[in-house]
Amino acid sequence: MNKTVRARLRALVCGMRGARRDAGMVTSEYTMGIVAAVGFAVLLYQVVTGDAVTEQMQDIVKRALSAGM
Repeated sequence: MNKTVRARLRALVCGMRGARRDAGMVTSEYTMGIVAAVGFAVLLYQVVTGDAVTEQMQDIVKRALSAGM
């Protein structure tokens, strides 16, 4: 049984090594990832700099600074 387990483990490890050769992203995939990240950053910036969020953040800071110890 040990020989069978070892053979299966060897096959599994060799299979993983072969899969790693092609486990990278090409330039177009990097480009799409960067475009998605920039789009998310712009959306997040617009949300955070919006009036409602700015007011809530100012209220939180004011409450934190006026808290008694």
